[in-house]
Parts: sequence; structure tokens; C-alpha cells
Amino acid sequence: MNNPDKIRADATEISSGDGVDRRGFLKCMAWAGTGVVWTFAGGVPLSQAFGTSSKHAGDASFSFVQISDSHIGFDKPANVDVTATLQAAIDKISALPVEPDLILHTGDLSHLSRPGEFDTLDQVLKGVHPKQIFYVPGEHDVALDNGRQFLDRYGKGTQGGGWQSFDHKGVHFVGLVNVLNFKPGGLGVLGHEQLEWLEEDLKGRTSSTPIVVFAHIPLWAAYPEWGWATEDSAQALAYLKRFGSVTVLNGHIHQIMQKVEGNVTFHTAMATAFPQPVAGTASSAGPLKVPADQLRRVLGITNVNFVAGNHPLAVVDATLAGTPPEEVSGILRKAAAALPAAAAQSQSNQSQPKAVATGETIPAAIDNFSFTPKEMTVKAGTTVRWTNKDDIPHTVTSDNNVFASPVLDSNQNFQFTFASAGKFTYFCRLHPKMTGEVVVR
Repeated sequence: MNNPDKIRADATEISSGDGVDRRGFLKCMAWAGTGVVWTFAGGVPLSQAFGTSSKHAGDASFSFVQISDSHIGFDKPANVDVTATLQAAIDKISALPVEPDLILHTGDLSHLSRPGEFDTLDQVLKGVHPKQIFYVPGEHDVALDNGRQFLDRYGKGTQGGGWQSFDHKGVHFVGLVNVLNFKPGGLGVLGHEQLEWLEEDLKGRTSSTPIVVFAHIPLWAAYPEWGWATEDSAQALAYLKRFGSVTVLNGHIHQIMQKVEGNVTFHTAMATAFPQPVAGTASSAGPLKVPADQLRRVLGITNVNFVAGNHPLAVVDATLAGTPPEEVSGILRKAAAALPAAAAQSQSNQSQPKAVATGETIPAAIDNFSFTPKEMTVKAGTTVRWTNKDDIPHTVTSDNNVFASPVLDSNQNFQFTFASAGKFTYFCRLHPKMTGEVVVR
């Protein structure tokens, strides 16, 4: 497994004329759970602390805001009122000194893609300016119906599974979808049809056109061990190589992580709902509970402004509460370190196959983003009942569609009777890195 120190070193340094040490800065910021304020004009991105005024603000061609991972419907200890923190983010946008032209939402609007959750989100967003909002889905937005409801509400004018592009004041925006058609044990995927569309979409653009790409799951290997990557993103990035300025905005990991490769700046956003652990500091990803008085210190938004002139890319992060980045990282690490030791025991139990008699119903757990036990051996006629003990919904889906549960919220269960011998591998359709196996003898 990668360690955070090694990953931080992957952040490419950039020369700076603003007195900021890019090497030390990016090493500090790469894993900080903070928000970012960007400016962008004339094709050149520049960023600033959120809630502060930019010395280039008067030169801005326009600005836009990214919000992500609202998870409306989530009500577990990590945040019992996600609607309130989304509203706080909207209030922050309304307080910006210059009204942004548009908003990008990079997925997981809802927690279980239920109509009422989307209704609540729509109600909160009615109070935001600007009114022009563009969406891409997260895996939670397509959980119940493979995205049909999401497309009905937010997919007007999009192609295929919801991908889209548009131009605004000289900047070409591309919204990609990488949360459909997950494969067992796999990462996010764009798919052949979307990649062909992207290649065609970019053909007519000159290499000097500024490009902003937005998608839910990171388009680079942020942390593949937790599914924080897109398996076929290399092809998409190959189409973007010829452009002089490319900014890729993602969500999904609920914290800021940045990488610069040549002409491409990758940047993941904070959630408005709840944080996740710094990669490698916990046994798995998932909602991370922090002390109540620190929650808004680890949530935030991204404000992007296009500023004319030849300015270097410099990122200064701040949360909804304005917490300095070094404090945020400490909050996340301390919270992860305080997780119960039971999580480690759960990991150990996964490797213990279980043999039982025919006709029995045996329990299995979904906890800590894992199936427990991960492997079991049973006799034909045995029923296995899985209970979701996580704070996040999951599914139990066999690789060959022999069985498939609905989306299981916390404390819901699903059972299946294995009538014949064979090996049955299965995974979570929402989190395909989660896999399990039942051997029937």
C-alpha cells in the first residue's frame, strides 16, 4: 500500500513569483482536508484563500464555484445535518465579493438517489446565485436506478450517461461520468463510448483553448487502494495533452488533494457533508467523525476565477471555517487514529473461511467497507444473510448476476440461498473494490 509521504512527493513543484515555496507548499497541501478558492482568466488559473479578496479580482474575466459530495439524506454521526452544512456552503458562495457566473456540482448530490433527497437539494440550491448549475453524478446518485432519475432532473442537454461540454467566455468545460458500469474489484470507468465522444468533442478546439474538466472520481491515481482513481483515464488525458491549460476538478474523496503534471492541474474538492480519512491512515475510506466543533473546519467549496495575465498556479486552501491547512490535516489524522481497534479485528476476520452445515442461515457483515468474512465455505442449501453495519450504503452483487441485492442502507440486510455447488464471487456495486466469495460444496 502506498504511504502518504510517498504520495505527497508526487505533487509536482511549480516555479512561483509570489514568494511561495511550491515544493514545501504542495507537500503540505496535498493531503490537507481543506477547500480552495480559484481565479481563472485568459486561460491562466490562479487561486486564493476562500473568503478573501484577490488582488486580481478586478481583472477576472469570470468566476465559477465547485461544490461536491452533498450526500443529502445522510444522517449518521459524521454529520447528522448535511442539509445545514450544504446551506453554509451556499451562504459562503453568496458572500463572495464577486458573484460567480456558474456552479459545478461534482457528484454525490444525494446519499441514496431518492426523490426526496434530490428535492431537498433543489430547495437549498434555489437560494444560490448564480442560477446556472451544471452537474455530473456520483455513485450515490445512480445507486437505485443506474442514473435514470438523475438524468431526468439534471441531464438536460447531456449525452449518453450524462457527459457534456459547453463553452463560457473562451473556456471549454467538459463534464465526464465515471460512476456507471463499475467492474468487480475495479475503479471508476469512463468507457469506450464516452472516450470516443470526448475525442470528437476536443477535435475542433485550438491548443490555446483553456479546458476545465469536471468528474466525480479522480481522473488520476489519487489512491487506487481505496478506489480513488479511474481505470481508463489515461486515454482521456492523452486527448488533453495538446492543450496549454487544463484544469481537472473532482470530488469523491472528500478532501483536497492536488497534483500537477505538465499542463494539467488535478484538484479534488472537499465535501459539504462529511470528511474521509487521509489515505492510508485508516483501514478503509468512509465517513470520518470529528468533534462537532471541528466539523466545519474540514468541509468546504472551491471557487475558480479566470484572471488575465501570466500568473503561476498557486493554491491556498481554506475551509468553511477558515481553518489553516496544517490544522485540518491534524484533525483528520487524530480522528482516524481514534477509530476503534475493532476495525483491525474485522480485517483479520475476513481471511477466515467459515464452514457450516446445510440448511442453516449464517450471518455475514458489511462493515468498514468490507465483507466479513470475506471468504466462506458452505454446503448446498445454506442461506447467507448479509447485514450492512456501515454508515454508507452498499450492495451485494454477484459477478455473474446470480444474485443482486437492492441498495442496503445502514442496518438493512439481504439474504440468498445457495442451492447448488460452485464458487460465487461478489462485490459492492457502489464500491467495487469491496469483494467477497462463497464456495458451495
